[in-house]
Amino acid sequence: VQLQACGGGLLPAGGSLRLSCAVSAGTLVDYAVGWFRQAPGKEREFIANIRSSGGGYTYYADSMKGRFTISRDNANGTVYLHMNSLKPEDTAVYYCGLRIGSHYAYWGQGTLVTVSS
Repeated sequence: VQLQACGGGLLPAGGSLRLSCAVSAGTLVDYAVGWFRQAPGKEREFIANIRSSGGGYTYYADSMKGRFTISRDNANGTVYLHMNSLKPEDTAVYYCGLRIGSHYAYWGQGTLVTVSS
């Protein structure tokens, strides 16, 4: 199993960005992919996740609803995080992880998003 996150960068406040997580899940069928972020000096924070099968059920942290949208493209094995109206406090390293059951067992390497004021 491998995950690779990309799409981060430097942008001004108010901008939008789409992060991508390329997922190679091997023989796994039923799992979820989640996005997290970790700002300097803070703990890793959950953003949202999406199921791999069925209708692609999504779940968001309450604080992330509205400006962040998670989606998937199963044809190319990619999960996206769309971020709008970005603020300086959104500056963080963003990670994608693969959840089996209730445990995130695999992680991508992270991609840095920097929002300038």
